[in-house]
Amino acid sequence: MKKTPTPTTTSPTSSSSASTAASDLPIIKIVSEEEEMHVKLELEMEDKTRDMLVKIGKEVATDEDYVEIAVRAGLKHGISSDK
Repeated sequence: MKKTPTPTTTSPTSSSSASTAASDLPIIKIVSEEEEMHVKLELEMEDKTRDMLVKIGKEVATDEDYVEIAVRAGLKHGISSDK
């Protein structure tokens, strides 16, 4: 189900090194959102297997995947720093 909310802006700020680069970002507007159902699995595997999966993931990840990871990390950091 796709929703189109009123555009919202955010400007991330933080003191950590990864977030320091984020604080240099211009304002980001949320122009739409899409709800997705997903299941988070807790996996048990050998380190060698994990390394193989990480390698495969890095090969197939898109720029959009990295953007989503960065936004999610920024939101989590913002929420935890507000507590």
